[in-house]
Amino acid sequence: MVISYSKKEGLVDVPNERKIHTKPISRIGGVAIWASTMLTFLCLVLMSYYPYGKLMSGILLGSSLMFLLGLIDDIYGLGAKFKLLIQVSIATIVYLLGVQINTIPFLNLDLAWWLSYPITMLWIVGISNAVNFIDGVDGLAGSVVTINALTLAILAITLSPPNPISALIGFILAGSMLAFLTFNFNPAKIFMGDSGALFAGFLLATISITGVMKVATLSILLPFVVLAVPIIDITYASLRRIAKGKSPFVADAEHIHHKLLHAGFSQKKTVVILTSVAILAGGLACLFASHHAIKYYFYLTITLVLVMLFLNLIRVLTKK
Repeated sequence: MVISYSKKEGLVDVPNERKIHTKPISRIGGVAIWASTMLTFLCLVLMSYYPYGKLMSGILLGSSLMFLLGLIDDIYGLGAKFKLLIQVSIATIVYLLGVQINTIPFLNLDLAWWLSYPITMLWIVGISNAVNFIDGVDGLAGSVVTINALTLAILAITLSPPNPISALIGFILAGSMLAFLTFNFNPAKIFMGDSGALFAGFLLATISITGVMKVATLSILLPFVVLAVPIIDITYASLRRIAKGKSPFVADAEHIHHKLLHAGFSQKKTVVILTSVAILAGGLACLFASHHAIKYYFYLTITLVLVMLFLNLIRVLTKK
């Protein structure tokens, strides 16, 4: 439905010197990702109960606002500085609703608000944009987000004390993104756009705070391992641009996936390489967490990879 609508309205991503696709493709896939995530959550709420609380309200409100910001950018185009200002404002709202990095558990250290606030802002805004940064190859961002969301969900439910609500959101995001990948594998019929990337990145950032970082162990470090691919890419990209005297928010074609493409790897191989890194990073994080986490991670990851391969096979066969 989104593909059909965006073609009629001209909401497509037009090829240019920085893009690797050769024909206009729908750029508002985030609408489908956001809608499926929220509708799934709504159905579960109607069947059971709404987990009231400021944390849940903050995550749902913040992610929807981030999606809306991305959608406006996809349709009209917004300046980088203005988008950053709005992202910080959204993250501030979420911070005030309780989604905060306010402790360093393994040091038994409580952070004052003037430390907690900028650290939380940096994490939420940084991860949200990091997912957007890696969305440059068909299926890459979707595959990495699916693995990351699955990993964070497993950690949230297996660490003590468990956080089933954060785990639930992680599993729903993984399912929504996996469905989206059916249309996003190379050659893509639709892109997630800023709306999908910012929405997914925001959810990854917030559920990593509420579901993992608040546990009184070394788990505050686990999200850095889980989200290794987007974190490494945004760090590398930002430092490279700053070293060249450019703004870290000015887009270019020198991300890690671009380097792999320039090295001769195809889009599909590039996705396999970086998704494999994400899988290994997730496995390492679960291994550090507990034997239950690594067991469930192994089972679910094998299932997930098989489903991805099956979906890709279906696409190939239907084309023939």
